[in-house]
Amino acid sequence: MAQGQVQEPGANHAAAHAHEVPSGRVRQLWHLLEPLHAVLYYAPEALDEAAALGFKTGERWPSYFAWRAAPLGAASRELVTATFYSFHPDMVGAHIPAAWDLAAPEAVLAARLRAVDRTYRAVLGDHVDSPELAEAAALARTAAEAADTAGRPIAAANAAQPWPSEPHLVLWQAATILREHRGDGHVAALLAAGLDPVESLVSFAAIGAAPTEAFAGRAWSEQDWTAGRQRLLERGLLNAEGNATEAGRALRAEVELRTDELAARPWRALGTDRVERLSELLGTYWVAVLGSGLLPAQNTLGIGKV
Repeated sequence: MAQGQVQEPGANHAAAHAHEVPSGRVRQLWHLLEPLHAVLYYAPEALDEAAALGFKTGERWPSYFAWRAAPLGAASRELVTATFYSFHPDMVGAHIPAAWDLAAPEAVLAARLRAVDRTYRAVLGDHVDSPELAEAAALARTAAEAADTAGRPIAAANAAQPWPSEPHLVLWQAATILREHRGDGHVAALLAAGLDPVESLVSFAAIGAAPTEAFAGRAWSEQDWTAGRQRLLERGLLNAEGNATEAGRALRAEVELRTDELAARPWRALGTDRVERLSELLGTYWVAVLGSGLLPAQNTLGIGKV
């Protein structure tokens, strides 16, 4: 602003919010991108790549922990437990750090890209080489590169990886950075709400986001779950039947809203028009991934519920 020029009242505020993206749109973008990331954990092509590294593939967890933790380097059980947040430490300890004895993180990361390449070619077919996918990849990358990673270790670790050249792999990597950016922010929101790992799951089940049995994969015992429920009952967040009280629902709504707010910066950087265009483009790939039948019908993320 030139010296002596009088700035119109509210101009800074207006400029700061010129590219504001509503929280509902931020959440919708996560819903669109999450399946594009998560298909890695279920696809037979990915399990083939994991088996070639020496991982057991009778269940998805050995490769899940390796694929997701590899950007952190040869991470310890303690680091993965802290950053993944919702898993019982013994569940993490069953796979980490033993994963790095089977394959170094660098080998896992290379296999991860091969797995995504094969999976996307199988699921998306001719879309892989389409100009529309290349456009979606470029937009998603722009958003991902605008993600603030301070205090977000998993997002930062993925953002530090070199970008692949093929557009479909760029799309997957961007989706991964953005979902981990949101996930790191979600952990911060849970901590601010005073919800420890098991309480975060109990409180989520209590609002009907997913049935209690859907969280069995996090490996908390019945005793752990009961103790977490009791703590929330004493805080007035659950009733005697284990359902969320009004206060419990309000707290979870606050957590989800704060998560959306913390995830908004990449989308503000992209701008409203490009956000709308990306949403339009992603629909085709979202339908293809869901239509593949690879993802479980019941998820623990509350997609479609919160």
